[in-house]
Amino acid sequence: MEAVCVSRWRSRGKGRERERLAALAGEASAEAAVAMETAASVPEASEAEAPEAERPPVPQDLTAAAFFDVDNTMMMGASIFHFARGLAARKYFSTSDLAGFAWQQIKFRVGGRESSQGLRSSREQALSFVAGRTVDEMVAIGEEIYDELMADKIWAGTRALAQMHLDAGQRVWLVTATPVELAAIIARRLGLTGALGTVAESRDGVYTGRLVGDLLHGRAKAHAVRALAAREGLNLRRCTAYSDSQNDVPMLSVVGTAVAVNPDSGLREVARARGWEIRDFRTGRKAAKIGVPSVLGAGALAGAVAAGLAYRKRL
Repeated sequence: MEAVCVSRWRSRGKGRERERLAALAGEASAEAAVAMETAASVPEASEAEAPEAERPPVPQDLTAAAFFDVDNTMMMGASIFHFARGLAARKYFSTSDLAGFAWQQIKFRVGGRESSQGLRSSREQALSFVAGRTVDEMVAIGEEIYDELMADKIWAGTRALAQMHLDAGQRVWLVTATPVELAAIIARRLGLTGALGTVAESRDGVYTGRLVGDLLHGRAKAHAVRALAAREGLNLRRCTAYSDSQNDVPMLSVVGTAVAVNPDSGLREVARARGWEIRDFRTGRKAAKIGVPSVLGAGALAGAVAAGLAYRKRL
């Protein structure tokens, strides 16, 4: 009996610590998102002198917003894997490291679900690779990698949903476990308001390789959305959230309207039970043309990496 009590006490302690780290990650992400949005809104000298009519209109619906997950919701596959491929091409790490990313990507693309342990491992690996690098350097490389490996992987249907909110005068944020700097690049390239993402600790503009709190995943996303809403004066009941993953049910549950996009089996079941709208851009001829070759591409990449490793072992 005593052993059972001790086990429950430890379990509750771990649960409280996870919640604390999730809340810290959410607060840090919201703070970073607001700071980036503020910096982006400061006009250049030439822009400041432009006629009033040429400036973009100010959003009129300031209490409603939309929040989009990235991986398999806004973008085909995992953004951090695409980023890893770009870093590997630039010799930031070895082919054996990339093999691990390839295997995680195959499981994600074929299975359609992400394990929290696998996600934590892949994201923390990616963050460790940038330790000692400057934030400016990673942002510049992120811009290049987006053009090379991500721009053509945006789901047109999901992009149209985001544009619908923008056209209604609402702000749109991405919400992802991907590092916030990379998430902000994706958001900016898509013409969105900004992004909530995992905050990697940096000192004097240099990454330490540690996280602020935890990955922006699961409950941490819900904390981030709440924190941003408090800072921006949003009415969450008037907001909408989109995701493909059952892991994002906490985020989907804090807004007035939840939409399952390309849902995994778990989220599809939850969406049906709760009456949430379901949008699937993987079905029909589009899936045949885009989805299958993408999966095969991930397998081919893994095979190529494995062959490369075998070749190196023979040397």
